[in-house]
Amino acid sequence: MDDEKVNINNSEMEEIPGSEIHESSFPENSISKFNSFLARIKENKRLFRILIASLWCISSIAFVFLVFVFILYLGPRFQEAAQGHKTKLVSGQEFKTDKNYTKQLSLLTKDVQRLSKKYSSYTSGQSYIVINTTYNRFYLYNNKKLIREGTCSTGSYKRLQTAEGRSWTFKTPRGKFSIQGKRTNPSWHKPDWAFIEEGLPVPPRDSPLRWEPYVLGDFALDLGDSYMIHGTIYKRQLGMPVTHGCVRMNDEDLEVVFRTLNIGSKVYIY
Repeated sequence: MDDEKVNINNSEMEEIPGSEIHESSFPENSISKFNSFLARIKENKRLFRILIASLWCISSIAFVFLVFVFILYLGPRFQEAAQGHKTKLVSGQEFKTDKNYTKQLSLLTKDVQRLSKKYSSYTSGQSYIVINTTYNRFYLYNNKKLIREGTCSTGSYKRLQTAEGRSWTFKTPRGKFSIQGKRTNPSWHKPDWAFIEEGLPVPPRDSPLRWEPYVLGDFALDLGDSYMIHGTIYKRQLGMPVTHGCVRMNDEDLEVVFRTLNIGSKVYIY
């Protein structure tokens, strides 16, 4: 039978349509081209590194995405399967008939009402001011609306101590206060620490040396225990914690605060 095999010579192949053999039809040629492409990439080390980094980045993003999908969607389902039960969706009607649900809802409603009442007591229709000692900002309200805000200065928290053991910490008290008095063109009655801080002898309580005008600005609002909201001659220090406990404001803000707040108006300092 071998002798009966038909041998096709080159001339016969040329006559058969579609029998042309091109070099590009062999897989070896494609492999050689791919190898040459890799060789060119390796020659350009920067391009090769960028390609590797990009592959790592894409792989990392894909990995994080798969982990996120597993935790968010597949994890709970696996947990339910392991525990042998499936989460049951409860309708609104079933909630209404559940005693524990109605009890918790009743407690929450009472808490909301209590907090609303407390909030109303703090933010009445009258004017009030809120002072933030952390950021040295004030917020003036009237009829529950913010009408002015700005910078101020509060206590420095510095400590002054004498050889005799007397000491003062210059901080602005925090809490709920009220305006106890309003003054125009106020004078400062200097306490003992003011003289000690300046290295001066402390005069008697009724000495005229204790009165110093023109340092509190045009207005002062008394908060009690010698603490005030007043002006300052050190306007460049506004916004910083530099006072001995009082609240300092610039002239424009202080005038609006003075005109808005009344005797008994609330002052919230925190």
